[in-house]
Amino acid sequence: MSDFHAVFEMTMPIRWGDMDAFGHVNNTVYFRYMEQVRISWFEHMDFLGGGNGQGPVIVNASMEFLKQLHYPGDVIGRMSVATPGRSSFDTAFELLRADEPDTLYARGAARCVWIDYAAGKSVPVPDSLRELIERAALVRKP
Repeated sequence: MSDFHAVFEMTMPIRWGDMDAFGHVNNTVYFRYMEQVRISWFEHMDFLGGGNGQGPVIVNASMEFLKQLHYPGDVIGRMSVATPGRSSFDTAFELLRADEPDTLYARGAARCVWIDYAAGKSVPVPDSLRELIERAALVRKP
């Protein structure tokens, strides 16, 4: 498997409505946090709303829940990306609390496939996105 390279980090508030009847952030919300980090990264890189009818879809996602999150607080979401294949790339995520930045609360992963939405078929990852990911790999090398 390819090495992962850190590409993005953001902080999000834990909302009261993120909690469930058991008094902790519901497991499904962890996936929402992961989604928001990924979408914010795409927006930051200007890869959403390009109008060419192509973009990412998630073909699988996983999460390992290590510690319960509780309201109030802020979540730090960190995203890493592996070197892309022809039409896909793997992403990895870490979720931490801002007031405990050394404690990992969850880690997840998702595979993004670049598709032509109208055709419903995969297409090559755009060269400009591939270059951004590869540039992140170069910046992070020791």
